[in-house]
Amino acid sequence: MLPNPRSRDITTSTAKSPFQSNILRIIRNEIEYQSDYAPPHQPATEFKSFSVEDCPGEQCIVMKGKFGEDENIKMEATMFDGFMTVPRTGLDASGRDVRLHISLLVDISKVDGSEEIEFLCSVWPNRIEIQKLYKLRRNKITGQPYLGPNFGNLKYDFQTAIREFLRVRGIDSELCFFLHEYMMNKDRIELIQWLRKLNSFIAQ
Repeated sequence: MLPNPRSRDITTSTAKSPFQSNILRIIRNEIEYQSDYAPPHQPATEFKSFSVEDCPGEQCIVMKGKFGEDENIKMEATMFDGFMTVPRTGLDASGRDVRLHISLLVDISKVDGSEEIEFLCSVWPNRIEIQKLYKLRRNKITGQPYLGPNFGNLKYDFQTAIREFLRVRGIDSELCFFLHEYMMNKDRIELIQWLRKLNSFIAQ
């Protein structure tokens, strides 16, 4: 009489310590919950004129595009790395809502690679805040380049002109919405992959 394959699985499972079996059960339940409750979808590979490159297992993505014939645009965005709370609005105005933060580095360079401007930005769900703006020369070696003043300390007219400079290059409120949607999905993907790796390690 052939042994029942299911009985072998039970025997193998019972060979594990109760503590190990309990951890594996919890992890597998969490994987199932995350996969069924809000299953992640295939990440987008483009947004408007930008290509989108995911970095699996890392906390960032890279976006690349062009503006006109002589400018390259490269953006590096983090996963959620901070938050702020704001008063809740609407019918249920009690309490506060949480708004998540994404760090964004925008690199705009000339096609010949000689010069570039970099913007360090905070991306909230509905707006982009420029924190720093600095200009670099790639062929000039400097130990400590001057990174400029805090953007918020510059004159209002200058700030408005710089925001418009970015807006016409596609760095606007639509990009905010895209990045927050993308990172919410990436967060679920990375969590499930992390849980699977943890499960595989403990199960050995």
